[in-house]
Amino acid sequence: MTFVVTEECIKCKYTDCVEVCPVDCFHEGPNFLVIDPDECIDCTLCEPECPIEAIHPEDDVPEDQLQFIQLNAELAKIWPVITEKKDPLPDADEWAEVKDKLQYLER
Repeated sequence: MTFVVTEECIKCKYTDCVEVCPVDCFHEGPNFLVIDPDECIDCTLCEPECPIEAIHPEDDVPEDQLQFIQLNAELAKIWPVITEKKDPLPDADEWAEVKDKLQYLER
């Protein structure tokens, strides 16, 4: 099993999770993070670090966000690895509670 970054991360991109990852499985896009399912070791360290609860075990991804399992796998192949915490996007707090953000995902 792997962990999956879901819609909540879009336009926020808090990177608290990145610092605790022992295998560097996070990849960074313009306004979203993903987890490489081939690198994730299911250590559970990242999940509690996310301030907006955007990280879920693959088996617990909300029904309306199952497409993010494939999206994480796809984007991890093309986006660079991120290993150090960065500032969130400037308007992250404004986007943290917004729903249905997939349309805003920048590839």
